[in-house]
Amino acid sequence: MHDYLQELTESAKKTRQVDKPLPFSLYSSITEQHILNAPIMKPLLICVLAGVKQLGKDSEIVCPAGGFVFLSNSPTIDMRNIPVNEEYLAVLIDFEYSDFNQFKRTTNQSKKYFQGNLDYMLAKTLQQYMEWSTYSHPAAWHFRKKELLQIIYQCGYDDVGVIAEHPSLSHQLQDLISEDISGDWSVDRVTAKVALSESTLRRKLKAEGTDIHAIINRTRLGHALHLVQTTMDPIGRIAERCGYSSQSRFTDKFKQLFGITPSELRKTRTNRDET
Repeated sequence: MHDYLQELTESAKKTRQVDKPLPFSLYSSITEQHILNAPIMKPLLICVLAGVKQLGKDSEIVCPAGGFVFLSNSPTIDMRNIPVNEEYLAVLIDFEYSDFNQFKRTTNQSKKYFQGNLDYMLAKTLQQYMEWSTYSHPAAWHFRKKELLQIIYQCGYDDVGVIAEHPSLSHQLQDLISEDISGDWSVDRVTAKVALSESTLRRKLKAEGTDIHAIINRTRLGHALHLVQTTMDPIGRIAERCGYSSQSRFTDKFKQLFGITPSELRKTRTNRDET
């Protein structure tokens, strides 16, 4: 491993000790994780620092340590996180659609993903971004995110300009629900928030291949997946935070979508038993 990648990895590990929200996530595992239908609600940059990440139903996308993959805000994707020697370790940063306004689009078509390598410039930029985030004010985070996108572009990855799909109605509803993830999201509340009749909303969502309840469920479970991967909160507490009054119902819904229970996924991160 290059020295600058080792420095980046050590810097990332230090952020585990930071007890405050940060504009990135650190995912790790000591045994292989296989997660089905992982929701990608916003354009997502995944930088693999250790191990290998595989994406797609047939693992057609392979990203080894020292590489990155940038995913469009597509609905879902299957993924495997594979430790090599020690652990799997990756930094994840999601972006708002507006962050990409700095790029002039020459086509209406979006890329589903693109890949690249963490060269010296990208690695140092990412390291500085993570270190700066630990003490900076949250109001300034989006400026550095836009700068990170510009650095990726300047490193020759033109596809960053077309990686973000225009937010669909489904994406807009996911953002809305995410603002109150544990709230009571009845159909009436959703229609009132988006100022659409129930019939119009259902028709528009059907055209996108989904429905209100599926979006609510996917948004809540997507947040739950993030909490299982990044915290050591008890599973029951995660269920409650994501709007589920019954832990057993939450576990059933989680396994139905992702193909693994929260407790099984937690065990890939640690040898401790968590309930």
